[in-house]
Amino acid sequence: MNYWILSSPEETQRFGKRLAEFLQAGDVLTLSGDLGAGKTTFTKGLAVGLGITKLVNSPTYTIVKEYTGRLPLYHMDVYRITDEEDIGLDDYFDGSGVVVVEWSENIKSLIPDQHLEIQIERLNENQRKIILIPHQERFERMCKEFNY
Repeated sequence: MNYWILSSPEETQRFGKRLAEFLQAGDVLTLSGDLGAGKTTFTKGLAVGLGITKLVNSPTYTIVKEYTGRLPLYHMDVYRITDEEDIGLDDYFDGSGVVVVEWSENIKSLIPDQHLEIQIERLNENQRKIILIPHQERFERMCKEFNY
């Protein structure tokens, strides 16, 4: 299992920025963790790594926020979704960008088999444990190459 203990929100962002170097068009990342675990903090770093200069914040009420960088970033928060078929999110998974989904368990049937699952566990006020769980060959290779 690939996991890291990070000691601050800034380090969580640096981790996301580093991971972005390995991403390509069509990649899907699912983020899981309790409220306040650092999912959006991680995504902010990922956005920086993708060359996005716009402020990134949680798409809790808008469901999806789109950002332009080296690759487009589609940041989803599906916490409030109860009927995954009626919201049109499946179009994003065929796209030319990177999709980051918070609370992906609410739209399980839409998540492609090939994706990177990222679990973020809050250890204390500042420390986070980040676990990378690759699903299928592309992300298995990526996790072997990734170092932080």
